[in-house]
Amino acid sequence: MFNNLNGWEIVGLLLLALFIFGPERLPKVIGDATRMIRSLRDMARNASNDLSRELGTDVRLEDLHPKTFIRKHLLSEDEEATLRRPFEDAYRDIQDVSRNVDGAVNGNGSRPTPPAAPAAPPAAAPEQRRWDSDAT
Repeated sequence: MFNNLNGWEIVGLLLLALFIFGPERLPKVIGDATRMIRSLRDMARNASNDLSRELGTDVRLEDLHPKTFIRKHLLSEDEEATLRRPFEDAYRDIQDVSRNVDGAVNGNGSRPTPPAAPAAPPAAAPEQRRWDSDAT
């Protein structure tokens, strides 16, 4: 639950809560917060169980995102494969180009395939570009 908070931030939040609510009311506030989180989880679990029962399939909370829901429950596997095919082909092409470029840069892989157009005569050494770090 607190994966993105380090120890000092948690201690800071606890001290802030102590100053805001005081030592007398802090245990009651923490208890109320945990009860509220528990009841929200139960409500979400009940809603997903009701939806699973109505649809006749297994529905998890992660599946309730509209794109995931449509992909999982409304499209057949063949339709999903048909929709994904162009994207998978493009992704594979980009991976091939990336491997060729990485190999050429590192010098330990295969060289990229030359372009289909005739190669121009060798030019003078290209000038080094200067990058403005504020502009990028």
